[in-house]
Parts: sequence; structure tokens; C-alpha cells
Amino acid sequence: MSELKAWHNEIIGTKTVAALVKNNFQATYCQTKQEAVEQVLALIPAEGTVGVGGSWTVGELGVLDKLAARGNTMYNHNLPNLSAETKIELRRKQLTCDVFLTGTNAVTMDGRLVNTDGVGNRVASMIFGPKKVVIVVGVNKIVKDIAEAERRIQLYASPINNKRLNTPNPCVRTGECMDCQGPTRICNVTTIMNKRPVLTEMHVIVVGEDLGF
Repeated sequence: MSELKAWHNEIIGTKTVAALVKNNFQATYCQTKQEAVEQVLALIPAEGTVGVGGSWTVGELGVLDKLAARGNTMYNHNLPNLSAETKIELRRKQLTCDVFLTGTNAVTMDGRLVNTDGVGNRVASMIFGPKKVVIVVGVNKIVKDIAEAERRIQLYASPINNKRLNTPNPCVRTGECMDCQGPTRICNVTTIMNKRPVLTEMHVIVVGEDLGF
């Protein structure tokens, strides 16, 4: 990464962190993924149960193997070869785990989190249920405002997630949201967290690198 890009990432990232703190989130800025991994491990107790949202960002960190290796019980419905029943059971356990670990589709520079889900388990677990929520977000997901957050989801997050999940939805062909109406649509629930939900301890880690999509 060039020094100029790192400089800009830090300015935008720290400004976003300050806005998140103003909105009652606990938030920190990490320059690198490694720093973020250390932060995540410090926030999650070794004996805690950990729910995992469907997050490419969390996968890129490589922190899940570290958590499992040290003995954390993981509720991860994203693992391969799980039955539909097992996936539902794991999603329900995520609602009452000790720590829910996930990413976010977008974070605005005035400190709001915007997310779109297909099932809704991820956004539900982010809002209320787990004792603690840890959200990791790369600087590539920082946007100016809610309108830009929604455009980001429609142009990047939704089409790429549809491709990842191998759905037949039209955005896989067009590369942008087509507001499809079929049964395989994955953009069904959109949430905006303007402030931290009052009963949820929530930590947002902004990383000065590109993570997820």
C-alpha cells in the first residue's frame, strides 16, 4: 500500500471512528488486518461462545481458526456440507451467544451502520441477543451517507454475494441490483443503526485496508 493511500485511509478511518463513538458505539481504528485480529481476540473471552455472521471480511482476517484453536465454541452456519436443519439451529444459537462476530455492508462517515440480509439472522444478532457484538469493517466500506451506503450495497455487496452463493438472480449477469422478485432473492431485510442499540455492547473495528465486498 502506498504511503498516500495509507494516509488517506487513516484520516477517513479515524474520522469515521470518532463519529461511531459519538453515536455510542465503542470503536477503534487499526492500520492493518493483523492489528484487527489482535483486537478481536482481546475482545472475545477464551471461554465464550462465538456466533459468526455470513461475513467475507471475518473470513479474510483468518481469526476463526485462532478462536477455534484456543477453545472457543463456534456457531458458524457458513461451513460446508451442513444440512439445512443444522444451519437453522446454528443461526438460532447466534442470537444468544456470548459474542457475535461479523462485518457490515457499509458504514457512513457520520457513524451509522447499514446492512442488507436475505434471511435476517445476521442483522437480528447484531441488534439484540448476544452479550457482545464485534463488527469489523475495512475502509473500502466507508461511505458518505445512507444514500451512498444503499448504492454501495446494490452495486457491490449484493451482486458479489449472489455470485458467491451461486444464485440464479439477475444481478449475477448484470453486476448490479435489479430489484428482483424471485424466491432466491437475498436482499430482503435492510437495517440502519443510527445509534448503538441501548442493551447491546457493540465494538466496531475500522481497518485501514480493503476487506470484504
